[in-house]
Amino acid sequence: MQWTLVIPLKPLARAKSRLADTAGDGVRPGLALAFAQDTIAAALACDAVDDVVVVTNDALAGHELAALGARIVPDTPSAGLNAALAHATAVVRAEHPRTPVAALNADLPALRPLELARVLDTAAPFPRAFLPDAAEIGTTLLSAGAGQELQPAFGARSRARHRASGAVELPLDRADSVRQDVDTGDDLRAALSLGVGPRTAAAAARLLIPGQ
Repeated sequence: MQWTLVIPLKPLARAKSRLADTAGDGVRPGLALAFAQDTIAAALACDAVDDVVVVTNDALAGHELAALGARIVPDTPSAGLNAALAHATAVVRAEHPRTPVAALNADLPALRPLELARVLDTAAPFPRAFLPDAAEIGTTLLSAGAGQELQPAFGARSRARHRASGAVELPLDRADSVRQDVDTGDDLRAALSLGVGPRTAAAAARLLIPGQ
C-alpha cells in the first residue's frame, strides 16, 4: 500500500514556543524548520510513501520543503491544526479519492524511513489507526484507509481522543523514531540520542546542549 502523508506546519515564528528553555527566540524558527526538513526528507525516502503534502502558510518553510520534494498546500482555513489537516486531506482526496492518508507530525527529526514503513504497514488493515507519542499522551501519526475520514483530534491528550474516536492504537515497539516528537528541551535530547537528521544535528550543535 502506498500512502500520502499530510504534514502540518505552523508559521515558523510561532513554532516550538515550549523550547524557550533551550533555544531563544532568534533560534527557534530555524530549529523548527530543521525538524521539518529532516522529517520530510525521511518520509520521502520511505518506500511506503507515495506523496508528502505539507500544509502551511509559512513562505520560507514552503519554499525549503518544496525543494525537498514535498507538495505545499496553503492553510486556507487558518483555524488550527485539525482544521489544517482536514483541509489538506480534502485536497488530496479531491484528486485521489481512494488514496490512504496519514497525518504525521512535522517535528520528528530522528525519523527513520524503515520504522515509518513498519508503522504504515501495521496501520494498513485498519480503517483508522494512530501511534502515540513518546510521552504516551499525544499522537504523532493518524491514518485513514481508502474511503475513510481522517477525523483528526490532535492537541493536548490526543491519544485518549483518538482512541475514543474509534481509531486503533498501533503497537509501540520498534517505532521509537516515529514517536519521538520534539516540544521541549528534554524531547530534543531524546531525539539526539536516537540520531537526528543532518539539519537538526547542525542546528542543535549551535545550541551547545550539555552532553551532546
